[in-house]
Amino acid sequence: MKIKLLFPLAMGFFVFIACNQAQHTHQTGETNVPESGFILTPKKDTIWKIQKSPEDWKSELSELEYHVLREAGTERAFSGEYWDNKKKGTYVCRACDFELFDSKTKFKSGTGWPSFYKPLKKYSVAEKTDSKFGWNRVEILCAKCDGHLGHVFDDGPQPTGLRYCMNSVSLKFIEK
Repeated sequence: MKIKLLFPLAMGFFVFIACNQAQHTHQTGETNVPESGFILTPKKDTIWKIQKSPEDWKSELSELEYHVLREAGTERAFSGEYWDNKKKGTYVCRACDFELFDSKTKFKSGTGWPSFYKPLKKYSVAEKTDSKFGWNRVEILCAKCDGHLGHVFDDGPQPTGLRYCMNSVSLKFIEK
């Protein structure tokens, strides 16, 4: 008899916690839950955001990785590990391992940075207006940890006409 009473109370408690922890909204409008939380019925494309203090990021990333991923820096052209990588595989975020780009969409742009014509999934990356150098650009962020990846431009190849110009130091490559 007591077990029958405890079950609805426990379920109500878990629903209360899940509802109170759903605090962020991704650009698609879907609810995101902090890593420490849980959600009872997640949607297929729900992204669970990672949030860490600057001190935590600094302890996990090299100085250059931190500068680029957390401070929106840029590595020098032709200096990164992947600008000329021709292997087949998947590129993930160096900070959180979230899948970002497939090597099938990588192309030689001549810029000295790895370039792709589309992300792996439409929700893999987030966009942010960047006007810090006096002109408007579109900054590309990892949708899971908000790490700076690079910028997107409209001078890429078909089928999208876009060039996602990424920093190698923001990426990790997983070979097939």
